[in-house]
Amino acid sequence: MKKIIKSIFYLFFPSLIGGIVAFLIKNHIDYSKLIKPILAPPKTIFPIAWTLIYFFMGVSYYLYKRKENEFSKTDALYYTQLCVNALWSILFFLWKARFIAILWIILLDSLIIILIYFFLKKQKISAYLNIPYLLWCLFATYLTIGIYLLN
Repeated sequence: MKKIIKSIFYLFFPSLIGGIVAFLIKNHIDYSKLIKPILAPPKTIFPIAWTLIYFFMGVSYYLYKRKENEFSKTDALYYTQLCVNALWSILFFLWKARFIAILWIILLDSLIIILIYFFLKKQKISAYLNIPYLLWCLFATYLTIGIYLLN
């Protein structure tokens, strides 16, 4: 039973964190009011993309933890990047700290790259499942910088 609970936790924890953050910022999202750079998607794309990304993150970590039981640097990095991810939305939407959000998302991009590297050493599929996450965050970096400069 303990193993099942751990597996469920690993699979759905990113989605839970994303849901909590979405709830916290939902009344503060001003995306439609902002001047956006070219290639900015409609706001309806974001919940779909993040749902898939959080699902892939959960599956990647679950697969990693099936092989690695001990808490390691990879685990610490995984939870750190998840916290950095969550705080970006608060910085950008809730606090409107757009310049700090640029620095923060560059930190997130770096952490994801390192996480993928760590996953590659232990569980290649876990690394591959995080590539969409990295690509989406790099795109979000472009959007964050563009929105800051245009507004």
